[in-house]
Amino acid sequence: MATQQLKHNPFKAAIHQPGPKQLKGLWVAMGSATSAEIAAGIGYDWMLIDGEHGPNDLTTIEAQLRACQGYDTPAIVRPAAADPVRIKQVLDIGAQSLLIPMVNNREQAELMVKAVNYAPKGIRGVGGSIARSGRWGMIPNYMRDAASEICLIVQVESREALGNIEEIASVDGIDGVFIGPADLSASLGHPDDAAAISDEVHHAFDVIKAHGKAVGSLAFDAPTAKQYFAWGADFIAVAGDTDVYVHGLDAALAQYK
Repeated sequence: MATQQLKHNPFKAAIHQPGPKQLKGLWVAMGSATSAEIAAGIGYDWMLIDGEHGPNDLTTIEAQLRACQGYDTPAIVRPAAADPVRIKQVLDIGAQSLLIPMVNNREQAELMVKAVNYAPKGIRGVGGSIARSGRWGMIPNYMRDAASEICLIVQVESREALGNIEEIASVDGIDGVFIGPADLSASLGHPDDAAAISDEVHHAFDVIKAHGKAVGSLAFDAPTAKQYFAWGADFIAVAGDTDVYVHGLDAALAQYK
């Protein structure tokens, strides 16, 4: 039988490099393989396929992963929930980097680590021989080696999670912690006003860095993104496909008004 190599995960390698990273990412929420492929060729350091709020299911996420394959921009997938079953399915269709939403405490963070690992370390169901992740059985020792290229990022985006930031960031097996400014600002009583929680975000960054984890967040305006990088963030989503599309179409029409 033909054999294939386990795919290297450049995003995981990048966030584990010593020193400042400042990786600039693109949030991809359109649910279109064509728009994802266009995005993959632009030159961002990473891109996020959003399965929580975007109009995505497993089939569309898989199509976008295929569309991005062969380009230099690595794709991260955000499943719809912090659910081991959803995580298992997203891993099986070939995602290697995951951003898990709404992780609020140590127990949930530890469960996410188990969800991305096979037994005896974890609870990921065995299916690589019939799934894209293991190239349908053509990657020798996939079960043994898969974890080495899987990157697990958990999202802190609630008052509860912020209060548990020390415990979450200390969990072994997590590669990074992502501060979700929109949900966090709403949870802290400042909906649609991430600037109002800048002190909390800065403190969270410091805690995450102190535990040796990569720090990520989202900021679609350049001043905020640059501030986050100055505070030590390693990877920031600096633009979103839907946001760019809306503003681009609006600007094109405005020339004729």
